[in-house]
Amino acid sequence: MRIALAQQHASESIEDNVARGLDAMERARGAGADLIAFAELSFLRFFPAARRQAGAQAPAEPIPGPTTERFQRKARELGLVTLINLYEADGERRFDASPVIDADGSLLGVTRMLHITDFTGFHEQDYYDPGDRGAAVYATRAGRVGVAICYDRHYPEVMRGLGLLGAQLVVVPQAGTLGEWPEGLYEAELRVAAFQNGYHAALVNRVGDEGALVFSGESFVADAEGRMVARAGTLTEELLLCDLDLDALPGCTARRLFLRDRRPDLYGPMLGLSRS
Repeated sequence: MRIALAQQHASESIEDNVARGLDAMERARGAGADLIAFAELSFLRFFPAARRQAGAQAPAEPIPGPTTERFQRKARELGLVTLINLYEADGERRFDASPVIDADGSLLGVTRMLHITDFTGFHEQDYYDPGDRGAAVYATRAGRVGVAICYDRHYPEVMRGLGLLGAQLVVVPQAGTLGEWPEGLYEAELRVAAFQNGYHAALVNRVGDEGALVFSGESFVADAEGRMVARAGTLTEELLLCDLDLDALPGCTARRLFLRDRRPDLYGPMLGLSRS
């Protein structure tokens, strides 16, 4: 599987952002990619940087809806599995949501961010409802793909759940700022998740100066042994390409050992939880 991570900035123009996203799909397919993934809030400025004002509305849309449908058409035209991230409107509820589009343009499903944070620059509880669909793995033409949206990657339960569901690749759409984390910590976190759970992992971050926040880029890919196999630059606009060997996954450490030797019958009592 060849994947492409679209590390791009978001301007004030949604149409410009979408057009550049569609162009990134063309370039990815031209480079032989089977799958392309975009960062968190792919085509919007990062509005959760500010507290929500009374009566103010961020530009949410339904899924499927106008943006999803444009990317579905392009995915069908190119034969390219495509993962975007949108601010989803579902009745009165709002979600940080990643539609997963197969290479034939079909919408396989939508992952909604489960855990909603709130701290300086990331006032997400003002805007998002907690996701209500749990973790999911999608059988795409490129392989079995799971999604852990930004904050969800910090929860081992989510990352293990995607492994138990048979993910071959876990994509993390991210909105991470320059200097937000201690050097190497977030990379180490995802490398360990890939190693412990037996899948490749790809984090795709937004990039650019948006005033209140400066997004760093630095997208990366780790293989199922926890090795860094690709990394994008800091503050660069680029399409990161990486080849992943899905055929090697059955022999990786987690699938040979860790997942085989699990004892889930004991985990509930150990954690003071029920067995159900």
